[in-house]
Amino acid sequence: MSKATDVPARTAFLIGPDECFTFAERVLALSPADQTEVLLAREDSYLTRFANSTIHQNTAVQNASVSVRAIVGTRQGTASTNRLDEEDLQRVVQSAAEIARQQPEDPDFVSLPGPAEYQSVPAFAERTAALSPTDRARVVGEMVALAAPVGCTLAGAYSSGQSELAIANSLGVRAYHAATEASLRVVATADSATGFAHWTGRDVEELNHEAVARRAIEKATAGTNPRRLDPGDYVVILEDAAVADLVGMLGWSGLGALSVQEGRSFMTDRFGEHITGEKITLRDDAYDPRGGPMPFDFEGIPKQPLTLIDQGVARAVVYDSRTAYKDGKQSTGHALPAPNPWGPMPLNLFLDPGDTALEEMIAGTERGLLITRFWYTNVVHPRKTVITGLTRDGTFLIEHGAVVAPVKNFRFTQSILEALATTEQVGRDVHLNGNWRGGACVPALKVGRFAMTS
Repeated sequence: MSKATDVPARTAFLIGPDECFTFAERVLALSPADQTEVLLAREDSYLTRFANSTIHQNTAVQNASVSVRAIVGTRQGTASTNRLDEEDLQRVVQSAAEIARQQPEDPDFVSLPGPAEYQSVPAFAERTAALSPTDRARVVGEMVALAAPVGCTLAGAYSSGQSELAIANSLGVRAYHAATEASLRVVATADSATGFAHWTGRDVEELNHEAVARRAIEKATAGTNPRRLDPGDYVVILEDAAVADLVGMLGWSGLGALSVQEGRSFMTDRFGEHITGEKITLRDDAYDPRGGPMPFDFEGIPKQPLTLIDQGVARAVVYDSRTAYKDGKQSTGHALPAPNPWGPMPLNLFLDPGDTALEEMIAGTERGLLITRFWYTNVVHPRKTVITGLTRDGTFLIEHGAVVAPVKNFRFTQSILEALATTEQVGRDVHLNGNWRGGACVPALKVGRFAMTS
């Protein structure tokens, strides 16, 4: 067993690994099941929300919950509670065992995992944990001061928090991880035009809130009086927020082993084939500090870095223990919390950067669209990776290597893989889009063909 050494035993509301494991062992001792897993999660999250350049909400949530997975034979039952007194713990353990007894036997389940060694990963920043409502309000005030002189109003949210997760089971797994996260999302409004910018990270010392605000303000002020363009196929330059939406959809819909086993993944029967252009390499790496590092999954199995798409070639999907047994493989450490109908998921996606600045992409485009982000994106056809959604908060026309005008938002209907197959350039700067459980760290992309349908 290995415990993280880069996390203080007590910081703010953290209770630390020793107390987490002591608590988990109390719960394990109550279980009548053949095998038992306990997941203890604590979260202290804080949010300052603003609209019309005024703070209108400040929240603080401190919560602890315990989830118990009971194994009876090969049957599983899960129950959870955030009431942690002895009576409720006994009730949740008995409920999980009773639910398991009512389930059919699962031929694809063998056992909970045994103990493992974990790599320590840097995910905790004291400065983020110590951030106060006054600190967040000061940041909002300074951004509003930048917006007022140009006639913009700001809306958005500035959040911060810390979390700890402990997993213990009756076979000896003892896994603990603590993390911090901060996120700033800003939408600027000028007349009827809007502009969006964001930042997400572990350490608030890395946040340049003025740069975030200026980016949103620039997009809003440049977006007034938009032109109407006809639907059709366009060359598009997608900023990181839009790219993260596409990459996240790939991860959710088809980069887990269960989706392949059920025949609904775009990876099914295509391993070793080119499925995108050669400029695309997509990885999952829970140890990269630029993302949301976390050394184990929700079964307590160490995470493995994987290359999922290698220079356009389909290489791998992620596994949990159940799907791994079915395919005769080892788990890659990508289980989600039980009960989980979706199967394993890649939560720490990285799209490898290229060598082109966003400005260079624009300068090299004869005619196309610059897109800030997408909205209401939904899957139409998972095997073909067709999705639909809207552009939002900054869509602009590019002509002769320059941004010349804002345009009205489009609805698009597009295959993600077909878009990535026409990728012409990959940005050199990557940005995290996500949360404390992970996300997608991606650059901008220049795509040669993207279908705007209305």
